[in-house]
Amino acid sequence: MKPEDRQAAEAARGFMPPDEGLALHAAAVAALTAVGSAPMLEIGSYCGKSALYLGSAARDAGRVLFALDHHRGSEENQAGWEHHDADLVDPDLDLLDTLATFRSTIHEVGLERVVVALVGHSEVVAPVWGSMLALLFIDGGHGSEPAHRDYELWTPHVAPGGTLAIHDVFPDPNDGGRPPYEIYLRAIESGEFVETGHTGSLRLLRRV
Repeated sequence: MKPEDRQAAEAARGFMPPDEGLALHAAAVAALTAVGSAPMLEIGSYCGKSALYLGSAARDAGRVLFALDHHRGSEENQAGWEHHDADLVDPDLDLLDTLATFRSTIHEVGLERVVVALVGHSEVVAPVWGSMLALLFIDGGHGSEPAHRDYELWTPHVAPGGTLAIHDVFPDPNDGGRPPYEIYLRAIESGEFVETGHTGSLRLLRRV
């Protein structure tokens, strides 16, 4: 990863620590090498922090990252919750809107031709999605329904040998919410994925 990309990623708004971001980048490099010409897709882009790590790998491999987010924030980003950021609220609509910040983040490091923003809801896009994926990164809504729905709708698109990455996986319930951990367990128990590594709350699995 280029030093300027790493510096930009560490400065970007988001909840991914640098060690997790670098592990995600390394996983993307490996996945793009292992799986043909397939693109990558992330669910939950927020302000673009993880897209910088993934997009850097995509650019160097001559590939594409699709960044899927409705940009209205998941439940933990809303007013009254710990991670709410009032600076990201559209004053005219009184709704969270992270799209402009996301686009600015991607533009600043020259990844606009590599990172393709898909603005919409995961469950709307998934039924019409037709490509296999070298890497799928699930980091969308952490409530039970959206997390399990993302797992069910999108993991069938991970190519054999491809990577499933799940963020905010906390085995100890005192450390964080349960749904990301639950879908991580579903992946392991399905027999379709094997764990290849973890850094912090990031879990990496390979489709067998």
